[in-house]
Amino acid sequence: MGNIVEARGLTRTFGDLKAVDHVDFTVPPGSVLGLIGPNGAGKTTLLRALLGLTEYQGELDVLGNKPRSQRSQLMEEVCFIADTAVLPRWMQVSQLLDYASGVHPRFDRALAEDYLKDTDVRLNRRIRELSKGMMVQVHLALVMAIDARLLILDEPTLGLDILFRKRFFEQLISDYFDQDRTIIISTHQVDEVQHILTDVMFLNRGKMVLSRSMTDIEEQFVQLNAVGEAAVKAEGIPHLGSQSILGGKAIIYEGIDRQSLAPLGELRTPSVSDLFVAIMGGEK
Repeated sequence: MGNIVEARGLTRTFGDLKAVDHVDFTVPPGSVLGLIGPNGAGKTTLLRALLGLTEYQGELDVLGNKPRSQRSQLMEEVCFIADTAVLPRWMQVSQLLDYASGVHPRFDRALAEDYLKDTDVRLNRRIRELSKGMMVQVHLALVMAIDARLLILDEPTLGLDILFRKRFFEQLISDYFDQDRTIIISTHQVDEVQHILTDVMFLNRGKMVLSRSMTDIEEQFVQLNAVGEAAVKAEGIPHLGSQSILGGKAIIYEGIDRQSLAPLGELRTPSVSDLFVAIMGGEK
């Protein structure tokens, strides 16, 4: 099976602004890619290109389709979910399922209803009457009922508290994900999704500044927590970035012999968010 996404020189400009600037990447099947970047980095524009919702330059292939010219075929195998708060609040849940049945050819209404039977959500309730937790369950029901090979999530848990964000991602992986499906997640809650990611891609000002598997990150990057004189010595060794911690410094290195750092303090694999901050700190 070929790659789910292949992009070469992907670019999207708005006047003089390059929202996506000559980005190359591939997404293999069965992966969970975290798309990470500050506001204005180009994440949403890139996702819109994948979905065929915006013009672009360069080469882009998604599930064997050109997103702009073959969008109808593409969307038969793609499910896109944005902020859970954007569900139409005036609709009843049953009306929402009717709508999903009409707009997505591979939506299985019976499967969605079957999923909701195990929740407190009733089909005659209006979206505005649901708790945040219930809205998460409705969104998950929509995802589970679409037989899609690619799921694209753009800040899917925005506005939810940590309990419901955690529940969303746990159920997403346990009930939806398998090796024949692929997920691309754009989110600010990086640490909350790190444990489900297989790959990460950092964007900044439209450019890709890092694209690695989580396995590569564990092998190539190391964080040293050091105090006192050891911290001073550690900061003299070329590094990606450092930040203050209680009594010392947390310093991140790339491609360094871990044994050479071991006498200076505690070694660990940096979190995705700490690695992001270190790399962004070096971006100008």
